[in-house]
Amino acid sequence: SLAALRGRPVYIHTFQLLCPGCVTGSIPQVQRIERIFGHTDLQVIGIHTVFEHHDAMTPTALRAFLHEYRVRCPVGVDAPAEDGSPIPQTMAAYRMQGTPTLLLIDRLGRLRAQRFGHVADLRLGAEIAQLLIEPDGTGRD
Repeated sequence: SLAALRGRPVYIHTFQLLCPGCVTGSIPQVQRIERIFGHTDLQVIGIHTVFEHHDAMTPTALRAFLHEYRVRCPVGVDAPAEDGSPIPQTMAAYRMQGTPTLLLIDRLGRLRAQRFGHVADLRLGAEIAQLLIEPDGTGRD
């Protein structure tokens, strides 16, 4: 849960395995982020958020995708809407436009950035670096 990660900056990337922008852009970017920031306390999390082609994006297909693309971070599956809507719960809660979407959450658990589509590596790296150098509010800064 995000509450359990309080005190750490969190980078969440939402994706669909059939999303071309995710496959060619956000998944490789996540791998670069893990490589560059792996020595820090940044927590990288993926959320497979399916809002279309539900029948094709099964847990088995997702496991194969994660293996093929060597996704190493923890990946959760967005919970279906309780009202039968095709938009899953996390996607609805954050009012996401689609995938890929990234969320940056600071050490205090505040949403600091939400971006839909491609974000330049330099911009994203700077935003993550800013979160990493900010104090955590515990007095141990």
